[in-house]
Amino acid sequence: MTHLDAGARADAALPTTVTPPATGLTSAEVAQRVARGQVNDVPVRSSRSLTGIVRANVFTRFNAIIGVLWVIMLIVAPVQDSLFGFVILANTGIGIVQEWRAKKTLDSLALIGEVRPTVRRDGTAAEVGTSEIVLDDLIEIGPGDKVVVDGVCVETDGLEIDESLLTGEADPVVKRPGDRVMSGSFVVAGGGAFQATRVGREAYAAQLAEEASRFTLVHSELRSGISTILKYVTWMMVPTAIGLIISQLVVKDNELGNSVARTVGGIVPMVPEGLVLLTSVAFAIGVIRLGRKQCLVQELPAIEGLARVDTVCLDKTGTLTEGGMDVTGLRVFGDGDGTYIRKVLGELGSADPRPNASLRAIVDAYPDTTDWRLTDTLPFSSARKYSGATFDEGSGDPVTWLLGAPDVLLDPGDPALAETERMNEQGMRVLLLARARPGVDVDDPGAAEGVRATALVVLEQRLRPDAADTLRYFAEQDVRAKVISGDNAVSVGAVAAKLGLSGTAVDARRLPADPDAMAEALDEGTVFGRVTPQQKRTMVGALQSGGHTVAMTGDGVNDVLALKDADIGVAMGSGSEATRAVAQIVLLNNSFATLPSVVAEGRRVIGNITRVATLFLVKTVYSVLLAVLVVVSQVEYPFLPRHLTLLSTLTIGVPAFFLALAPNRERARPHFVRRVMRYALPGGALAALATFATYLIAREYYTGAGELDAETSAATLTLFLISIWVLAIVARPYTWWRIGLVAAMAGAFLLVLAVPWLQEFFALRLVGMTMPWVAVGVAVVAAATLELLWRGVDRRFPA
Repeated sequence: MTHLDAGARADAALPTTVTPPATGLTSAEVAQRVARGQVNDVPVRSSRSLTGIVRANVFTRFNAIIGVLWVIMLIVAPVQDSLFGFVILANTGIGIVQEWRAKKTLDSLALIGEVRPTVRRDGTAAEVGTSEIVLDDLIEIGPGDKVVVDGVCVETDGLEIDESLLTGEADPVVKRPGDRVMSGSFVVAGGGAFQATRVGREAYAAQLAEEASRFTLVHSELRSGISTILKYVTWMMVPTAIGLIISQLVVKDNELGNSVARTVGGIVPMVPEGLVLLTSVAFAIGVIRLGRKQCLVQELPAIEGLARVDTVCLDKTGTLTEGGMDVTGLRVFGDGDGTYIRKVLGELGSADPRPNASLRAIVDAYPDTTDWRLTDTLPFSSARKYSGATFDEGSGDPVTWLLGAPDVLLDPGDPALAETERMNEQGMRVLLLARARPGVDVDDPGAAEGVRATALVVLEQRLRPDAADTLRYFAEQDVRAKVISGDNAVSVGAVAAKLGLSGTAVDARRLPADPDAMAEALDEGTVFGRVTPQQKRTMVGALQSGGHTVAMTGDGVNDVLALKDADIGVAMGSGSEATRAVAQIVLLNNSFATLPSVVAEGRRVIGNITRVATLFLVKTVYSVLLAVLVVVSQVEYPFLPRHLTLLSTLTIGVPAFFLALAPNRERARPHFVRRVMRYALPGGALAALATFATYLIAREYYTGAGELDAETSAATLTLFLISIWVLAIVARPYTWWRIGLVAAMAGAFLLVLAVPWLQEFFALRLVGMTMPWVAVGVAVVAAATLELLWRGVDRRFPA
């Protein structure tokens, strides 16, 4: 049995009609339900508790491995060989602090953008937090509102609800008193009120979310790629570590403490322990930076996702234009009475309790009201493109008026369309006021047939001042912009042209239904008008089928389906509750110009994590290969943990932290794992072979002298020089601070070699002149070879 079936059967137990008081619950009744725990206490999606953050950062597989090794080293070796444990503690602390800061940012922004339903209590309608709703509350809903709990309709006024996100049914469902409504659906037209019958985790959408059956998270190539890398690293570590343990503790007849220290020294650097940390920190810093710009990132990988987008689908209203409009003209046909027409428009405006932007502009322009009796209304719907009302004007039969798109209400040859087209070409929005046939009620399916054009209402749309610059930015970044709107294609095309977006304007009603043919038409066109909500969803799918990564922006209920299906959904903070609920990114300041900042943050994260991942994995590769060479050769492992802690800190740990958080404008590229490994494998292999060669030469050179520290020091010098060259390559292109970073790390190592007590602390002692220069010579040859290899990789696999 599917979950939907279970929900339907449970709903069957609910009463088909309810008669709660029109005033809603009393304060005492609310308090009783709160005391019984009948509250809508669904956890916030974007938030994680401090306990959860600590658990996620502390209790990891690699922390467990390193923690055990650290305890062993604290028991059997000097504290110098336990430094790696203190580094892990510091890293974990940094991760917890940064994620906690990101959590506070997310929670504060989520509170600003929180959906606040209107609930009727004690006869008064007031907005409350979603978590404050209790069982049996009377909740008012209107166009764009999300149904936040399950319930039964009590009042309806042309109420139409879209349940497609739950059931897959594309057509809106007309609701009447006694009909059930499901949480997760949203209102597309009309209004009303419903009584809450299931709240909290019992609500339908909450159960779906817990099962993750419909609400999917953004795919993160970085995170999945790092998980893949860590899986292979684990597979390599286990047999290599076992072989190293046997080699150092059983085969070699060494003092126990020294053998254990060198065994641990071989295992610890195999773990890329800082890679996951820096990825999390980079995402967290991105959330904090975007939060300062009033951008709520509801799913962290969305920062990365938008940086990979190559096509942005833009809704015109609310994205390219501001929500408000102004009436700039009224064209009355024939011998119509202008005063009478203005009264009709005023009555149509007052008849809708929740007018959209167009109707609000008409209400502001024509506030006149009459004593006409309203007998029926039809709220605006994006699917049918018109609204209407029936009035008893006191002079005979009731009269039905319709207000909507001229090219939808009129026949193709109607003369009024020619005038409409001229105004559309100027970027104006034009609505037709039409009188329906006598005796036709407004909710009649054929109400729009045979109407008589009475007047054209001309509205001017306010362009967003930042829209042109944002579109220019996307064009420079090779991100294609597609304007998808429910308005007239010519009018939308004219608006787009004013913003510098050129291209063909296409009437979506003429688009082919076949997805492949539609994808081809979408590639050719730039502006698409008269797009239905279902078509928007289909168009996003067609673009995705063509291999595009698609972002969709919008603010109205007609955008919800497309926002849900797009790779990244971006909603405006002033948009409907439904759009904010399904989007991964919400622009709380309603500024389209914030999007370049999101793209820049995503590019910073992707580019920088690719850099630091190369550093970490070069270390993992050379550590594993060194261990294998030691096992095969049956010699002591070249290093103590203190040596590799020093090298890791100077060539990876400290530089990676700065590189991970630095500005980076590189264009995001796919195949993260492949790109990282084709640099890490040759780099790690060369470092291991060169270091082991130096170690073997040093063992031969110092034969009989008992200079184990000198052998280790020579190998350490070679490995450091190669690692610092890897860092120098990864840090490109150079800026003053990148050059300073590499130079500072090299200077720190020279300081260790120059200061006697640091030499003793890290057990580094270069004996004589010959062997140190041999170590330098081997490193120079390896570094030059590595430079040639990586340049060859760049030529073979260009960016």
